[in-house]
Amino acid sequence: MVVVGGFNTVVRYTDKFTGMGISSNMYLELQWYLFSILFLFGASYTLKHDDHVRVDILYSKLGVKGKAWINVLGTLILLIPFCVLMLWVSWPAVANSWAVLEVSPDPGGLPRYPIKTVLLVAFVMILVQGISMLFRNLAILMGAETAFESDADSVGGNA
Repeated sequence: MVVVGGFNTVVRYTDKFTGMGISSNMYLELQWYLFSILFLFGASYTLKHDDHVRVDILYSKLGVKGKAWINVLGTLILLIPFCVLMLWVSWPAVANSWAVLEVSPDPGGLPRYPIKTVLLVAFVMILVQGISMLFRNLAILMGAETAFESDADSVGGNA
């Protein structure tokens, strides 16, 4: 992403001073697409490694079972419904984009349907990771915490 951004800058200024016409919206959109992919796929990765942002002040002071309760409730009440909602809301836009093979309206722009598909894939990945996290925390609540002693500090999402 950084390489594409740097290349885009060099080409844009070269084009500005030489008028060679080598600058393209494609480079800018490619950089935007790569950032989107990094961000969207990074969400499930950070959930898996329990590196996501927590706003809960009490969470750090709780024991393993207390953390597991918060993770189970948060996953059931917030994470899973949000992922399902986002899949439900996004599906028509992605299907329509594929039906018309949507392309950027900017000259030299890239197709939009692949990047819109990434949105669905990312939310499926987050949903699957959330379900994995749910099962792991339910196992901890049912007394299987000895199986996870090496991860006692992070009971979130490592599955």
